[in-house]
Amino acid sequence: MAANLHPEEELVSPPPPTNQKKATKEFVEQVNELRRSRNVGPLSWNTAIKFLMARKFDVTRAVSLYEQHEVTRHREGLVNLNPTSDPLRTELDTGKFTILPCRDETGAAIAVFTARLHDPRATTQQTTLQGVVYQLDAALESRETQRCGLVFIYDMSESAYQNFDYQLSQKILTLLKGGYPARLKKVLIVTAPLWFKAPFKVLRLFVREKLRDRVYTVSLPELVNHIPGKCLPRDLGGDLSVDHNAWLLRCQASMTNRDPSGVCEPVPPLTFQSGHNSTADSDNNSTTMVPTGDHDPTSSVEQLCEFSEDDVSCCEKSFSHDSNDEDDLEEGHVREDGRLSGLINTEAEDPINEEKRKDGEKDLSPSLKGECSPVPEIQDTAHLNGHVLHDTDHISGRGSPLAPPSSGSSGFSDDDSLHYDDGRGFTLEEFVRHLRDKGRQGLYHDYTQIKSRPPDGTFENSRKRWNQIKNRYTDVLCFDNSRVVLSAEDEECHTDYINANYVDGYKQKNAFISTQGPLPGTFGDFWRMIWEQRVCVIVMTTRAVERGRTKCGQYWPAEQDGVASHSHFTITNKHVYHYRDYTVSTLTMRDNGSSEERKVEHMQFTSWPDYGVPDSAMAMLEFLNHVRESQARLTAALGSSWSGHPLGPPIVVHCSAGIGRTGTFCTLDICIRRLEEVGTIEVKGTVEKIRSQRAYSIQMPDQYVFCHLALLEYALHNGKLVEVDLTGFEDDGSESD
Repeated sequence: MAANLHPEEELVSPPPPTNQKKATKEFVEQVNELRRSRNVGPLSWNTAIKFLMARKFDVTRAVSLYEQHEVTRHREGLVNLNPTSDPLRTELDTGKFTILPCRDETGAAIAVFTARLHDPRATTQQTTLQGVVYQLDAALESRETQRCGLVFIYDMSESAYQNFDYQLSQKILTLLKGGYPARLKKVLIVTAPLWFKAPFKVLRLFVREKLRDRVYTVSLPELVNHIPGKCLPRDLGGDLSVDHNAWLLRCQASMTNRDPSGVCEPVPPLTFQSGHNSTADSDNNSTTMVPTGDHDPTSSVEQLCEFSEDDVSCCEKSFSHDSNDEDDLEEGHVREDGRLSGLINTEAEDPINEEKRKDGEKDLSPSLKGECSPVPEIQDTAHLNGHVLHDTDHISGRGSPLAPPSSGSSGFSDDDSLHYDDGRGFTLEEFVRHLRDKGRQGLYHDYTQIKSRPPDGTFENSRKRWNQIKNRYTDVLCFDNSRVVLSAEDEECHTDYINANYVDGYKQKNAFISTQGPLPGTFGDFWRMIWEQRVCVIVMTTRAVERGRTKCGQYWPAEQDGVASHSHFTITNKHVYHYRDYTVSTLTMRDNGSSEERKVEHMQFTSWPDYGVPDSAMAMLEFLNHVRESQARLTAALGSSWSGHPLGPPIVVHCSAGIGRTGTFCTLDICIRRLEEVGTIEVKGTVEKIRSQRAYSIQMPDQYVFCHLALLEYALHNGKLVEVDLTGFEDDGSESD
């Protein structure tokens, strides 16, 4: 049930349970020692509880949070806030940031930043941050918010590029993840346009700390999957009526009634006199947010830490539902050697959460750092075609002697991938000159050279008599060395074949599975592959029927509430979302033997024309962006059950043959990821490497040209290029299937 926030709610932090008393004393002693060294009076008990609750009463982490909070508030000028005077008063009146009068189903408070209401030209970053912190301070006076944390919604609906301030976004997230005594439960970035680069950079930072599952980029319809509609305002598709002015009045009331030390004082100059125990130095007309204490400076630690039995019961309940939470979002951890490991320092070793190790939870840090991680709980292994095979009991619960290889089970590192920055790519300026010099006909010539090279591999399994019927086209076979091997359901291993190959992504081994459009006779094999490879997202780049020809069988229930059964799986379509250029179906896949269920999203691109290639790449680029978002969200939902690459299990991509549009999709994703990371493009080399894993990928010359022009369109749309002169590039084209 969502809990409403009432003005009469008691705004006092709950004391810790009796068994936390020692930790509280230790925290107060350490912090007060710091404060004495800075000539500041002792910290109040209520303020101590806020920091301890934010770090689950881990004293070392709570002290680190306290120090980082002081530094951040001082550095950003978040002190002595006066909401009755400009510029803060005007900033608050914009309503760009507010706390909703409702909580999510876990009891977390919900904060919303509306990007379209923000104009970086009309206000400073400091003033905007002050408006955010002023309201967060008021929200954090609630014991419920301290216990259950905060959900942060960054609403980009109807916003334009001029509304976006990347540095401000970084500062807000840096504050929340490590410089503020609140437990950030989730960040929801709503309706992020393609030019919005910050979410991806933020995700990379969070991945370093194994916290990527807390950041989601979602569409407006998907928001209700995270927060009930009754707790969302109407402009976010919900039913909630929001009165921002009423909230501001409550903030002002909480300022008057709150514990005077509700927010920690920032680092003061050393010239401060001791004994400033009720207010920080400020003008008399200012409403300060950072007083230092409401008690006698001589109060003992024991007096600060007295609890009642009711208080003990309350706080014990507050942590009972959080026992499985991830690490809290914080700027840095103190490691066992006493050094502070920061989130931004990507060269530093990832900190280890000792609590999780004691609980037997797997440490995911090796795969997150790009190293090979061990496969847990698997004893018997074998190797086939360079892949690790494991007992299927660990994957599907069935007793086949060997399970297929999976990017999730073998702990592939970034360095295993064929695609990386090898120093041979073009900068964007060089890429434009390359296209202008080559022209369309020159690219056709390059493609002819690629196509003329014979496949570097064998197709023995595809040509076996009992497997030939499983191939949609007699001349589109799959390499033996990269094929997906299904778990055998017979002793002769006649059931381990499917026309599908692993394809590497940019710095990601086995990022994709390129496969043909399933045939009616292979529907069961297809869904076995989805299950065994733990696939979350299926990408379909064709219609089932085009120009009167069947391109793919109807292997999934297309209608909402539709049900289909294949092999020993039942697939149910829970919801269908129709977009202009593609359709997304949310599927539930159930293993009838074990009754285990998993979520899979089927994403079908429907705007590829019957002839040729799209006139513009924007529809495909938007589709690709949505695929990435869905993959990130569903991978995060796997939690500790996923121990492979941080970007998740393979994405299954298919068209009809699994080489043309499929190869185009994979090429674009690889090239864009490389462009995002190192700023270079190498289409020809990318296509050659893809073809070494899935033979004949990029089937027609126009698809090869389309990849080049799509990357150019991506760069223009994202502001990486201002204008491009390709005079003379166009010439006679050719048809693409």
